[in-house]
Amino acid sequence: MTDQDQKKLGSTLWNIADDLRGAMNADDFRDYMLSFLFLRYLSDNYEAAAKKELGSDYPDNKDIPNIAPLSIWYQDYQEDVPEFEKQMRRKVHYVIQPEFLWSNIAEMARTQDGELLHTLQKGFKYIETQSFESTFQGLFSEINLDSEKLGKKYPERNAKLCTIITKIAEGIAKFSTSSDVLGDAYEYLIGQFAAGSGKKAGEFYTPQQLSSILSEIVTLDSQDPTTGKKKRLDKVLDFACGSGSLLLNVRKQLGVHGIGKIYGQEKNITTYNLARMNMLLHGVKDSEFEIHHGDSLLNDWNVLKEANPAKKLHFDAVVANPPFSYRWEPTEALGEDFRFKNYGLAPKSAADFAFLLHGFHYLGKEGTMAIILPHGVLFRGGAEERIRRKLLEDGNIDTVIGLPANLFFSTGIPVCILVLKKCKKPDDVLFINASEHFEKGKRQNRLLPEHIDKIIATYQFRQEEDRYARRVPMEEIAANDYNLNISRYISTAKAEEEVDLQAVNAELVRLGKGIVEATQKHNEFLKELGLPVLPLGI
Repeated sequence: MTDQDQKKLGSTLWNIADDLRGAMNADDFRDYMLSFLFLRYLSDNYEAAAKKELGSDYPDNKDIPNIAPLSIWYQDYQEDVPEFEKQMRRKVHYVIQPEFLWSNIAEMARTQDGELLHTLQKGFKYIETQSFESTFQGLFSEINLDSEKLGKKYPERNAKLCTIITKIAEGIAKFSTSSDVLGDAYEYLIGQFAAGSGKKAGEFYTPQQLSSILSEIVTLDSQDPTTGKKKRLDKVLDFACGSGSLLLNVRKQLGVHGIGKIYGQEKNITTYNLARMNMLLHGVKDSEFEIHHGDSLLNDWNVLKEANPAKKLHFDAVVANPPFSYRWEPTEALGEDFRFKNYGLAPKSAADFAFLLHGFHYLGKEGTMAIILPHGVLFRGGAEERIRRKLLEDGNIDTVIGLPANLFFSTGIPVCILVLKKCKKPDDVLFINASEHFEKGKRQNRLLPEHIDKIIATYQFRQEEDRYARRVPMEEIAANDYNLNISRYISTAKAEEEVDLQAVNAELVRLGKGIVEATQKHNEFLKELGLPVLPLGI
């Protein structure tokens, strides 16, 4: 499928969503739409695996095309079903009984079957509880099919679901539905719903342009980026992963076999479910990723709690777009936490450095961390200044990238990217001022491919450019009290244009002569009319 077809599929599905959601807000409708798209993927994947497993026993349903072939097999070979499902749990790690497959659900919707809603509820619960891996547990927990937003009574809700599912089935029938295609359509819809939900979008969505910058930076060789991309990253972490698009972008940079395992953490339960669906929809096997529902600041994920340096997880790349200036509750116990005790705690009013230190603690010695933060982390005083100073003195801050304002759906403030390393070679900090390089949009500003390429190339080759990038020695940063405000190191003032005084004088003389000539001509008309003339030179 071409890029154009993929965009067309995405826009087709978005138009369906826009037409059908009515008074329902974008956030609520998003969960229904994306869950049905995900069910379609799970069904296609399951049926393809079943066809391979059953071989010649897989039924041909040409005579009854609206029934899933597996339904026929289940009827004809009932005694073999338990062993078949056991094999499917082992191979694809989940089971969908025929009545819950998308083809059956779509047919029920098309015929306005009154039991569609009940069947969906049973189907979602079955997939969650009868699957082999914990990846599927609670996956549909936030999909409330009894919500009055769908309708006040059961028949109204059922009819609404019939309409939504029929339209989706019709919309995607014309397109290929491989995992990559459905995954891209899912990503497109997440972006569109993010645009529609405004400030709430920051909870689950990092704009693709920023995601591309972070993922390209962390996949370059950490010690010598000029040598290009690493061949492989064993483990990658995003501790505020939202819908998972940033992690998927890192994977895309290195290809399917370039990542060992993806680790993500997300506090919001709905977004956590979105992330797991997003991984599976993009063909990431459930054994290749681990997404945890929990609070990164409290470090409630058991796999990250190991304090022994010899046993703790280390990541080859850490990426994150945590909530900006998030209010948190730093306790005395947290002050002794192994992530913070050497630096001190971030202030209650802004957890930005707490998030940074959390991710940095798990960064491997040869790894790279790239994190999006508000500009305040560059210059705010107090506890933040002490943390910033230690990171700088230890040689951990590699690059500071200033970005344009209004890139996010959730906030218009300008943000920066901090690139950190445990062991970096240059004894300076690279500052990149990309704040003036963007395309202005009606609602959001955009970074075009050439803007992104310029940022990446400047980072990769540590290039200096007047008013854009500069390598600043540590002595100068220390002299500035470890303030990293970009304007201290890169002048953004435009040089005043030189004025050619002789040319200006000649132009004034020319204009003066013109005024005299025009006045003389005007006076001749005034004389003819018997009116007083004007003095010359006015």
